[in-house]
Amino acid sequence: MTALRSTFLRTVSERGYLHQCTDLEGLDARMGGGPVVAYIGFDCTADSLHVGSLLPIMLLRHLQKSGHKPIVLMGGGTTRVGDPSGKDEARKLLSDDDIARNMAGIKTVFGKFLTFGDGPTDAVMVNNADWLDGLNYIAFLRDYGRHFSVNRMLSFDSVKLRLEREQPLSFLEFNYMILQAFDFLELARRHQCALQMGGSDQWGNIVNGVELGRRVDGLDLFGLTTPLMTTASGAKMGKTAQGAVWLNADKLSSWDYWQFWRNTEDADVGRFLRLFTEMPLDEVARLEALQGAEINEAKKVLANAATLLAHGEEAARQAAETARRTFEEGALADSLPTVSVPAAELTAGIPAFALFTKAGLAASNGEARRLIKGGGAKVNDTPVTNEVAVIGAADLKDGAIKLTAGKKRHVLVKLE
Repeated sequence: MTALRSTFLRTVSERGYLHQCTDLEGLDARMGGGPVVAYIGFDCTADSLHVGSLLPIMLLRHLQKSGHKPIVLMGGGTTRVGDPSGKDEARKLLSDDDIARNMAGIKTVFGKFLTFGDGPTDAVMVNNADWLDGLNYIAFLRDYGRHFSVNRMLSFDSVKLRLEREQPLSFLEFNYMILQAFDFLELARRHQCALQMGGSDQWGNIVNGVELGRRVDGLDLFGLTTPLMTTASGAKMGKTAQGAVWLNADKLSSWDYWQFWRNTEDADVGRFLRLFTEMPLDEVARLEALQGAEINEAKKVLANAATLLAHGEEAARQAAETARRTFEEGALADSLPTVSVPAAELTAGIPAFALFTKAGLAASNGEARRLIKGGGAKVNDTPVTNEVAVIGAADLKDGAIKLTAGKKRHVLVKLE
């Protein structure tokens, strides 16, 4: 491959975002001729995005910083259908009210990563319900359905994998790739959008959009995908034993977000610094070369930089200071997650396993008992050996009881 000339494509290639492109040389040439409009779609299946969506958000950020224009497409229409890509079963169908509520929650994330406005490279946010809601079904099938081969659609992974696993695929979901292709065509018509980006599981949908634009309007469109994101141990990115790592602070505290990045596996530190921060590559190379206990310093740098982008400078500073006080000084830090317990309940005393469950450090009483039996539970930094040991008001220290699960998960119990 010849050397890439456009800043954006060089950046995404060097930092590890680039997986596939429909015409890399053609896109490189197009991007050298002035601002290119590009989009990524986000369906509104929850009221916050999680870390699994951070890769496409960072891709849009690099696009804008390279002098191009990002479009954030909210899937107000396609969320009603459900994307089968990477799913073993159909999504739960959401009401219009649910979709609207989820969209409102999701929108707040993007302002932290992108600059919105009316300028030539300012980001814009659009909703595909604006054109999908008004479609005439018969006219749509006649004008656009004829450009799609069912044989070809069956060959795409989003469909083929579901069928190979003998999981049902509804006709509703089967239509999703046609709607996504139509989105690309509409954005090309309305906003001169020339590039659609997404995860590797979107490749078939993106290719359909590129081909639809060429067949219907003679447009020269492009598609680009990022690699499938998993951790070094094979876990799905954005999921932990405690649940999703949400980007909205009202769903996950900045402290817990910082902790997620601090707990990165050693083998992932360099890759995550390249993908989820804007740190210069020579500094990334220095940090990922650290060995032994020193790699923990690189993890703190990663946690600080990632939290800075998602939650702001003050939240990142507070999280780092909380970690320092908690781990290095053994102090109770006010910014640790807290749970309030009625004074009468704490005065009477609560069995240790029940308190760990109430604090959210275990999903069930059984899990809490196993945590304690396995030696993974502490109260005020002292190991708990008896699962039914009574924890009460006498254990309050500076007005709180510090519970610890494992090495890095902490909660303060305070009086209600």
